Amino acid sequence: MSSIKKSRKKIVVIGGGTGVFTTLTSLRPYFNNLTAIVTMADDGGSTGILRENFGILPPGDIRRALIALSGSNNEMLSKLFSYRFKQGIGLTGHSFGNLLITALERITKDFEKAINEAGKILSIEGKVIPITLGDTRLIAELGNGQIIKGENNIDIPKHEGNIKIKKVWLEPKAKINSNAKKAILSADVVIIGPGDLYTSIIPNILVGGTKQALKKTKAKIIYFSNIMTKFGETNNFQASDFIKTIISYLGKGVLDYAIVNNKKPSFKKRAVYIKKNSDFVEPDFNLEKINKDISIIKTDLLRPGKFIRHDSNKLGRLIKMLV
Repeated sequence: MSSIKKSRKKIVVIGGGTGVFTTLTSLRPYFNNLTAIVTMADDGGSTGILRENFGILPPGDIRRALIALSGSNNEMLSKLFSYRFKQGIGLTGHSFGNLLITALERITKDFEKAINEAGKILSIEGKVIPITLGDTRLIAELGNGQIIKGENNIDIPKHEGNIKIKKVWLEPKAKINSNAKKAILSADVVIIGPGDLYTSIIPNILVGGTKQALKKTKAKIIYFSNIMTKFGETNNFQASDFIKTIISYLGKGVLDYAIVNNKKPSFKKRAVYIKKNSDFVEPDFNLEKINKDISIIKTDLLRPGKFIRHDSNKLGRLIKMLV
């Protein structure tokens, strides 16, 4: 990969969770002007505890993006940032990276400065920007009228997970971070996803000013659909359902490309997921009925191996081709 001449195109990736990590990892061999814009709706696990105890914005998805952009010579530092304590009073469940970002925020008294300092420690190649600097929570209304508060409660449902999500919103309303807005408006390409639809992707769009910036930018906007459904969020969703849902929050005329995986994993691989109420996202016939100003690309993005995930090499080559 070192012999590949990297493009200077400005690439912005919007999302959260492992999806942002996968996308950034796939882009690093091909592009050297990368920016990750990360959701601030996460409130589960270590991140949730730190939000509650310190009033800090969620560091977890920021940490993943920083690791993805870290230099190739920092393997031990990357492992250190990812390290999660398995014992110790008050430490169990926390990742070192989350604690470090929290400490840096206490020292600098500024969340963005803390991210920048963490980026220097990791020698990242690119930028990591929170979508908002406002303290906000994700709320969902289910099809039966039930209200679910908090990203973690939506992501890991304690309610009946087969009930569809009717809509999601933020409380209190949040305003886009000016640095995130600048990044979107100056980008050549904006990539949305892959990632959990209602808890990693849409929370970014819900932030006031994000949708407007995406409509105004001259960048090509690419959406990556998921390979597998998520219990409690996208039960029985087909590829067209993912794209239609994104459009319902973004508005028409924003997306330029929608990328759909069309390689179905073997039943043996899917069986593990099926037990957890997750299954393959079919590239269904309704894709042809989606707005004609969106170019839908169906291709094999499946990674070899035990887990059903996007292949970072395939994803990176595809984006390079489109750009």
